[in-house]
Amino acid sequence: MDKVVATAPEAVADVPEGASLAVGGFGLSGVPNVLIQALYERGVGGLSVVSNNCGALETGLGVLLAAGRITRVTGSYIGGNKEFARQYLGGELELELIPQGTLAERLRAGGAGIPAFYTPAGVGTQIAEGGLPWRYDGSGGVALASPPKEVREFDGVEYVLERGIRTDYALVRAAKGDRHGNLVFNKSSRNFNPLAAMAGRITIAEVEELVEPGGLDPDQVHLPGIFVQRVVALTADQAADKRIEQRTVSS
Repeated sequence: MDKVVATAPEAVADVPEGASLAVGGFGLSGVPNVLIQALYERGVGGLSVVSNNCGALETGLGVLLAAGRITRVTGSYIGGNKEFARQYLGGELELELIPQGTLAERLRAGGAGIPAFYTPAGVGTQIAEGGLPWRYDGSGGVALASPPKEVREFDGVEYVLERGIRTDYALVRAAKGDRHGNLVFNKSSRNFNPLAAMAGRITIAEVEELVEPGGLDPDQVHLPGIFVQRVVALTADQAADKRIEQRTVSS
């Protein structure tokens, strides 16, 4: 039951070339930066990543992206990541853009063993009808477009069929965790981390604070340890290293 691994490099040592990864985080919040860095240092590439966004300010998945280690992204937000946009528009990267709520539910469904579900989000758009550019040819043309999806009517309302997502691995970050893999997330880092963790066949969690079994109030656990296979305890410096994407002040 003790799922603690001594170091991040040990935790990701078996992630192979071409693996698929579900990665937690929302903006810069709750991003498993230590595990991502360990994966970068291993040198594996050809990765297919499922994440809300693909890093910012040269952190998180942006480290793997800049090194050319990612070949496909399934996500909701390109944002201010200029390298992400450059690779996508230049035909170097395949991108499946999904409505944010649909992405969350596809991850949750995959983790819950639900192969597919119907949602009204995207009906009447290229999400359902197909034709979204997944990959450009480098000259402004579309090399690969999204296929049409099944649309079905329920009680007079049209819904589009979306598939659940399962990945080889998941990388997540939690505020607290115990040796059994039970996790607690802080504020907005709870948005995608639990869902990404559910979707991974092997889920690796870096935790800012490791406690002994029984140290977490069962009513406060956001993700039960059944979904987590490995836990890495961060150092105090690693846990405190948190960036701000856009710093604003009031006059």
